[in-house]
Amino acid sequence: MLLCELCGQALRTEPEMRRHLRRAHLEREARCPLCPFSAAPGGYDELRDHVESAHPEPGHVPAGGQPLCPFCGETGASARQVEAHVRSRHGHLLDAPAPGNGQGLYECPMCDLVCANSQILQEHVDLHLEEHRFSEGITVGGSLSDLELAQQLQNEEDRQQGLEAARREGEEFQKLQIQYGLDSSGDYKQQSLKNMEREVTRGRMQPSEYHKRKADMMESLAFGVDDGKTRTSGIIEALCRYYQNEIRDVRRVWLSTEVDHFHSSLGDRGWGCGYRNFQMLLSSLLKNGMYNDCLRDNTLIPCIPKIQSMIEDAWKEGFDPQGASHFSNRLHGTKAWIGACEMYSLLTSLRLKCQIIDFHKPTGPLGTHPRLFEWVLNYYSSNREGGTKVVCTPKPPIYMQHQGHSRTIVGIEERKNRTLCLLIFDPGCPAQEMQKLLKQSSDDTSLKQFRKFVGSLKDKQYQIVAVDGVLSPEEKVARRQASQIFTAERIP
Repeated sequence: MLLCELCGQALRTEPEMRRHLRRAHLEREARCPLCPFSAAPGGYDELRDHVESAHPEPGHVPAGGQPLCPFCGETGASARQVEAHVRSRHGHLLDAPAPGNGQGLYECPMCDLVCANSQILQEHVDLHLEEHRFSEGITVGGSLSDLELAQQLQNEEDRQQGLEAARREGEEFQKLQIQYGLDSSGDYKQQSLKNMEREVTRGRMQPSEYHKRKADMMESLAFGVDDGKTRTSGIIEALCRYYQNEIRDVRRVWLSTEVDHFHSSLGDRGWGCGYRNFQMLLSSLLKNGMYNDCLRDNTLIPCIPKIQSMIEDAWKEGFDPQGASHFSNRLHGTKAWIGACEMYSLLTSLRLKCQIIDFHKPTGPLGTHPRLFEWVLNYYSSNREGGTKVVCTPKPPIYMQHQGHSRTIVGIEERKNRTLCLLIFDPGCPAQEMQKLLKQSSDDTSLKQFRKFVGSLKDKQYQIVAVDGVLSPEEKVARRQASQIFTAERIP
């Protein structure tokens, strides 16, 4: 329940209280309790001015004057003298009843409270006028209106939501930094040492082996050359023998030039797939004499930190400034992921003629990408009719990127039912699995994890980078300038 502070009436809700104040107090005529003066309804400011000017308290002293009588205006030497004058000369007025009241009592014009004399009434009216000013939008006790309160609550809720959104955005950004190796959490060397120490603690590595592998790693990093511990060679040759002997459901197969497989190690597990795929591609290019001139300074497979430095050098030359800005122009000393754009910039800086193709949306049912398979088939084969069933082409392998991972395409099968199947090297596949392909007894089971049919590739978007020749110095300059406004060629 709510009590009206003007008349004491009990009301149940704030809307009822507002209606009561408006009807019982604000809309009533404001009457002077000391004379017949009346103000307009709700004119309490006017009534207050009247009371203060026409009926000042006994002994009231005007500015710069003497105390005067509120009834006749006679002045006195002191307030005490004026008060004695009022009681002796105008006492009958003090005891006079309010208009319409024959009981010698004084009724408050605002709340109907009955007072015993005019002094009490005047003090009571002054309380109303001083403490309770009512205007549009103000409720009991001077609190905010419903509209203002609602706005204040909404503003506070918006502020809290903004803070929460900023907090979530910060957390998501930190997760992405961690996921893509941009959180300054270490690099290849630090991760290698940490994981080798963990292997020793768990009893899976002897201390002697730890020290030997640490020394090998430090030497590899010092020379910028991969230590070869994750490398498997001779796989394409083994695949060629397999298809010649066990053709079965395959109508024809096209294979790239010889490619060495590189898998992730303790130092790059979880983020190094792009670098490992570059090592695979480079291993193939180094076996092809037409690229000797481009790669005369890179005759050995570089280690991952060296590849990071090579990409930074490409950025310094002016390749892909937008991509460089994304990484703050720094890869070395981080665990940052790289993708198709970084691969393109690196290869082009080495004067390797390549193209990047963007399959930006599915082109088949159930989110599949049949046009990706058709493009790969056209890349490896210029004439599909006639010829041998196993074609070892002079084409390098293809770098393939999708969300969160990258792999290397080393060939394609055309099945007897005319469906296509990609042959893929995955950096996540350990050497033990890859070496199974080198055995004379290899069968379909060994190839199962390398075969990817159309229904196996259902990521929303794929990008591929394919090398097909050498750039002249002038062409390299033109490609560098083009990369500054570069957009990948899209397959519609």
